[in-house]
Amino acid sequence: MAKQTNPTPAPERASTSDVTFTFVNREGGPERLVCEAELVFPSTGILAGLKLVGFSLWRSPEGEIYVTFPSRAFGAGNERRFFDDLRPVNGGGAAAKALKEAIVAAYKAVSGEPTT
Repeated sequence: MAKQTNPTPAPERASTSDVTFTFVNREGGPERLVCEAELVFPSTGILAGLKLVGFSLWRSPEGEIYVTFPSRAFGAGNERRFFDDLRPVNGGGAAAKALKEAIVAAYKAVSGEPTT
């Protein structure tokens, strides 16, 4: 007898000229996890055929949606720190903020979530 699994709903997609955002809902995830997101690169250029995974959309207790970037945990003495896999080149946070806003806007566009 074949093992039955819970099917994952088909991912939703939104595209810009630079990237396609794919949103994947996960069954049984943490309480405030909205979905996971992937950035799929266009079919031309050096990143063609690749995707960047590990983004997550979360709902705050106030109902706002925010994005977390992929990161890796490491130990530094008795502390646990995180190394962001996606970081700004010039030390400013404007590029990261713009990407987070684009991901949230794309999610709201495909999900029907009201924009604020």
